[in-house]
Amino acid sequence: MTWLKCPEPRPLATHRLVCFPHAGGSASFFHEWARELPEYEVHAVCYPGRAARLGEPLPTDLHQLAGEIAEAVLPLLDRPVAFLGHSMGAVVAYETARLLQAAGRPVSHLYASGARAPQLAHRPEPGRGAQEMDDEDIADALTALGGTDAELLADPDFRELVLPYVCGDFRMFDAYEHRPGPLLDSPVTAVAGDGDPQVSTADAAAWEAVTQGPFRHHTVPGDHFYLIARPPFAILSQGLPHGVR
Repeated sequence: MTWLKCPEPRPLATHRLVCFPHAGGSASFFHEWARELPEYEVHAVCYPGRAARLGEPLPTDLHQLAGEIAEAVLPLLDRPVAFLGHSMGAVVAYETARLLQAAGRPVSHLYASGARAPQLAHRPEPGRGAQEMDDEDIADALTALGGTDAELLADPDFRELVLPYVCGDFRMFDAYEHRPGPLLDSPVTAVAGDGDPQVSTADAAAWEAVTQGPFRHHTVPGDHFYLIARPPFAILSQGLPHGVR
């Protein structure tokens, strides 16, 4: 099994960036990022049940998933490693960072993109949760948000292939429960689009509560998938120590 994909190895890079895809997403979402981030060696997390790992069982427990990713990331920690997660991926990145900190191997920075803070994951809302939705309803919900996965779901040739892991991720995230524990020591930066129908300004600002380190909050133009048209490269570069950029 391959947990991490590095499209452009940079053994001399001073920092690494590990990217965690959204629900229904895959490592290919971040394939082009290395070109725009020369300061980093970029790795993307490969969730089971899709792409090269299509034949593997889908993850069903987000905490367990974070534990397996934490083990895979350990060899990268010979230099500072930042995490960026989008939507569900932000919470997976956060839980992975918590486990690494508990093991004495904290990450250098956590970037939470397009995501409510984890303690808000189960804020009551009108409508049904993913556990009560059928596959077609979940597909419709993702299509409404946009993104590359929505395009695949609209294509009958890909829908049968994509739908199982899209629905599996949504149901896993819906079952997630935030557990109290020590705060992160690392800096946290939250980024969300000003037109995101899922994540309000307050939802993103609430990430401040997960860290005792520095916190920054950026509202950028765009919707839930703002980072397709405007990836947060400048924000990631700003997060590096002075002199590294």
